[in-house]
Amino acid sequence: MARAAFWLAALLSAAAPAAWAFDYSGTKTLLAVTGDGQRTPIGTITFTPAAGDTRQFSIRWRHEAFTDHFLSMREFKCLPGGPEISCQVPYPYAQPGTVAPGQLAWLEHSLLFLHKSPAEFGAKLWNGLYFALREQGDTLVGEPQAVDLNAIGAPPARLEVPPFGPAQRHEVTPGARWLRQLVIE
Repeated sequence: MARAAFWLAALLSAAAPAAWAFDYSGTKTLLAVTGDGQRTPIGTITFTPAAGDTRQFSIRWRHEAFTDHFLSMREFKCLPGGPEISCQVPYPYAQPGTVAPGQLAWLEHSLLFLHKSPAEFGAKLWNGLYFALREQGDTLVGEPQAVDLNAIGAPPARLEVPPFGPAQRHEVTPGARWLRQLVIE
């Protein structure tokens, strides 16, 4: 019996670090990984304790990493270079700004982008990018998924529920977008 308890404790202690591999505290660097393999720091994310396992987050964008583009009567901060332009799209409504392990939707909604070719005129909001985050060792890695940002043109019926659930997101062929990943480390 004691031997079984020992192995159970060993198994649980080995599994716990994997569940908490990413440290949801302090200030982390937000990197854009592009098609040419560049890892460009585009901001920082600060995590602070909140209730229970929840953490509050705040993003500070590194504006010097972006160029200004005036698209569809609005200024966007866009990543330069490559065969397409990737522009950050701020989530326009009040949201709690919280995360917990396995509950990253509000952070993902704060990392929205759109893409367009340099020759296209205006912002194409149906070309939205949602970066679905997953823990990968001690980092969070966001892979792009397609979303129609027109869906947030008006406030959602329930502000406390992230509007881009799995049913509103669509897979992107790997390598199809110039902005390949967002990484938080």
